[in-house]
Order: sequence, then C-alpha cells, then structure tokens
Amino acid sequence: MPLGLIALALGGFGIGLTEFVIMGLLPEVAGDFRVSEADAGVFISGYALAVVVGALFLTAAVSRFPRRPVLASLLLLFIAGNLVCAVSHTYSLMLTGRVIAALCHGAFFGIGAVVAADMVAPDRKAGAIAIMFTGLTAANVLGVPFGTLLGQAAGWRSTFWAITGIGVLALIGVLVLVPKAVAGGPAPQGLRSELRAFRSRQVWYSIAITVLGYGGMFGAFTYIAYTLTKVSGFAPGTVPWLLILFGVGLFIGNTLGGKATDRNVDKTLLAVLAALALVLVGFALTAQRPAFAIAAMLLMGGFGFATVPGLQMRVMKYAAAAPTLASGANIGAFNVGNALGAWLGGLTITAGLGYTSPIWAGAGLTLLSIGVMVLASWEDRRHPGRTTTADVAPGTGSDVGAVTDSSATAEAAVTGASR
Repeated sequence: MPLGLIALALGGFGIGLTEFVIMGLLPEVAGDFRVSEADAGVFISGYALAVVVGALFLTAAVSRFPRRPVLASLLLLFIAGNLVCAVSHTYSLMLTGRVIAALCHGAFFGIGAVVAADMVAPDRKAGAIAIMFTGLTAANVLGVPFGTLLGQAAGWRSTFWAITGIGVLALIGVLVLVPKAVAGGPAPQGLRSELRAFRSRQVWYSIAITVLGYGGMFGAFTYIAYTLTKVSGFAPGTVPWLLILFGVGLFIGNTLGGKATDRNVDKTLLAVLAALALVLVGFALTAQRPAFAIAAMLLMGGFGFATVPGLQMRVMKYAAAAPTLASGANIGAFNVGNALGAWLGGLTITAGLGYTSPIWAGAGLTLLSIGVMVLASWEDRRHPGRTTTADVAPGTGSDVGAVTDSSATAEAAVTGASR
C-alpha cells in the first residue's frame, strides 16, 4: 500500500474530526459564548454550507494546478481555520474559523480521491479511495468520542488545538509521502476541460445517486438520538456508545464496499443501496425493541458507508479525462444529501409523525436513489460509451488518450473481476 494513502487518510481524519466533534461540544461552546442552542447550531450548518461552496468553487479555482501542492495548500487552509477556532473568544470569530476550515473539506476529498486512485493499480482504485475515507470513519469511531472527552476535561478549545496539530502532521505527510505526479494518471486540466465532464448524463446521474443515497442514510441518522431514547428506550448516557457502534459499521462498510466496488461499481451500488433500504425499513418497524435497534445501528452504518467508495468511483469513472471538479462536486453532493435528509426528517417530526418518521423518510430517499441507479445502468448498457467523457472532452490528443486509457482501465478491471 502506498504510504501516501496514509497521509491522505490522516488528512481525512482531521477534517472529519473538525466536522463532527462540534456536535459533542455544542453545549460547552454555546455556554462559553452565551448563545442559544440554535445559534450554536450555526457552527454545524454554516460548516456544511461552506463545504458545498468549497467543493465547487475552490476545486474549480485550483483544477489546473499540480495536485500535491494543491493538497498541501488546502491543509494550510484547514490548519488556519482550526487555529482561529482555538483562539476565538467571540461568536463571529469562531464562525469565521469554522467556515475557513470547511472550505478545504470538499476540495481535499475530491482531489484526494483522484490522487489516491492514481497511486494504485487499476483494479484497486476504489480500495484506495476507501483507505482515504477510512480517516473519515476513524474520526467518527475514535476521534469524536475522545475529542469530546478532551474538550469536556480541558476546555473545548483544547480539542481544536489538537485538531490543528493533526493538520500539521497531515501536511508533513502529504509533502513527504504523496508523489508529485503519478505516471498514467490524468494530468490536471483547466477549468474549461473540467466543466466539459458535466455534459455527461452519467456524471449527473452519479451526483443524484449520491444526494439521494447518502441523504437517505443521513436523514435517518440525524435524529437517531431521539429514536434511541424516545422509541427504543435507551438511557441518554448510552447514546454515545451506540454511536460508536454505528461508527464501527461505517469502518467495516467502507472497507468492504471499496473491495466490492473494485469488482463492479454499478452492481455493488445496487446491492448495497437495496440492503440499506431494507435495513431502514426494518429499523423503522422494530425500533421499539432495543436489541433490534442495536443491530440496525451497526447495519445502517455498514451499508450506508459501503456506498461511499462506489459513489465517488462512479462519478470519477464517467469524468475520467478531467475528474477533479466532478469529484469535488460529488463531495459537495454528500453534504447536500446530509442537508436534504436532515430537512426531510425534521419535517416529518414537526408534522407529528413520530421519531421513527425520519427513518421512513430516509428509506424513501434510498428507494429513489435505487431508481436513479437502475435508470443510469440501463442507459449505460443501452448506449455504452455515449455518456462517458469520450464525447465531451476536448479534441486534443492528450484528452483522447486519457479517455482511451480510462476505458482500457475499466475494461481491464472488469476482465480481472470476471476471472
């Protein structure tokens, strides 16, 4: 395994910790700044919005530059944002730090996924992406609980000082371990070339699947504490431990999902999304039984995050000649899915449908994602090659070569899997 993947995973760990640890520290932060819970919640929603903005516009701005210096620059932005949070003594300064840190999120994962895939053999690309996203799952399993404990014991600012240190280590790792360029990988393209990838219907299908599929899982997860305490009957003190169980599911699903995706992207996504829909329906029907709720937590995390390598690999597959902006846009799509799922879940609760209603809403979004997935696969089989970047890339020799290499890579991966 290339050591550069470890550096990317460490960066993902720090970024994931920045995004999620604030949830465990929100009471302390709100009390320190003397604001309401709703005002403190802007630290979460503002971060998510900035992720989408960075995933699109920041990725577009850096798409033509060499990828290793770009990754290093993004980590410098991440370090600066968390440093601002660590020293902030006003609400507005804290929010500024959160926004600065969030801007690098989508671009780092989008560009990092391209770099990770280029560092390994064609039949291991999804697995390499999964390794990078392992940092994100580890942030949920280990980082958030220990970051929360550190913040509660030594003050919430100590957690952001620790995250700043993690960012410095990740920066050193990227500079030392990530290669300057990878032979055979697509070279960075200008913005015009990157935008041409969005002429592919399959790129848009892939982004829609990400929004709906990930939104389905996150919609159910957003209000999970209420489901566990109000429906399943767990004591509030047990919720953090159950969330660790959910995180274990994320880790297992991410690893196995990456391996399965390397064999066949579309079949893996269809199977995993179908399994996720069944788990969500089963969870909604049996949430009042604690044992079933525990099993559902593990399975929901497992099947929910098993989609991530496939969702990211699929959009890169159909934007093969210029994957950077499409990859970043898909990271933004994950966060749009988060917002959509949380919004729908909140609507169902407000409508008085109970604390299992967000799970039903999540199941509905997942079923919609399966419908889009079936349509995309059917169209790709009916018109093979029509919806790839082969017909949208510039008519230069280098671009055609990149698409040809990508097609050969995909064919070799399928052939290898069939053996």
